[in-house]
Amino acid sequence: MFSPEQTFSNWKVTGFGNSPALLFETLESTHSLMKAKSAAGEVIPGTLIVANSQSAGRGRHERSWESPAGLNLYFNILIPLDGIPLSKAAQITQIAALTFAEIFKGLQEDAISQGSGNTALGKVTVKWPNDILCGKHKFCGILAEVIYAKGVDGTLKPAISMGVGINVNSNGTDYARLERPITTLKDICGKTVNREKLLQLLIASLERAVGQFKAFGIRPWVESWRQMDLFIGTRGTIVENSVKKSGTILDMQDDGSLLFKCDDGTTETVYSADLEI
Repeated sequence: MFSPEQTFSNWKVTGFGNSPALLFETLESTHSLMKAKSAAGEVIPGTLIVANSQSAGRGRHERSWESPAGLNLYFNILIPLDGIPLSKAAQITQIAALTFAEIFKGLQEDAISQGSGNTALGKVTVKWPNDILCGKHKFCGILAEVIYAKGVDGTLKPAISMGVGINVNSNGTDYARLERPITTLKDICGKTVNREKLLQLLIASLERAVGQFKAFGIRPWVESWRQMDLFIGTRGTIVENSVKKSGTILDMQDDGSLLFKCDDGTTETVYSADLEI
């Protein structure tokens, strides 16, 4: 995973089930392009779009995502929802976050064993609902929404358009102007990561995880999440529709929701919100 990578245009990657991968040197946003191509019937579920740079990358709530060329990973995978109820679609984002975090944790541990890992940043962890951090420094964001795309039979079917941005080989110091804790895999591992190999591993692992999710639901991942999560039992603030409530993070429940005790003494089950720590 730490070997030199080949030229971006020569990457050998595919989507789910060997669906096409579309590579672009530069785009406004992989997420925006996937939505447009899906609406026009130009892509099938399983398709992967990858950019070497983005000019208008976005995260949740239209926050900008810094996307320098040739350093990081910016991609969108169109995940078919065959056999998955729409009511459970949001849980796939949590499955993706944990699947990716386990891969990043493995890279960190490999680097530490080789004497190059940076232990000062802390451990790779997940922050509900789908942020991936090292300590309290974010380096991977996931943005997902349900859209409708033409299947191989020509009919419109629901799918998840999942955009992912990962700070791979940039430097954490490059993001100082953003005034929030940010790091990169290069900072975490102490060496450059082969982006092509990493992307191949991420997509293959996510496809297997989605298959397992279809069969077993989210519960098998909940305990793994609890073991990796560093924030259960600590203070936090949930932000929903611009309303902030501070309190204590109690648990991630079996359905993927957050159990949160507010400072006013009430306990809430939170299904969708931002969590500030």
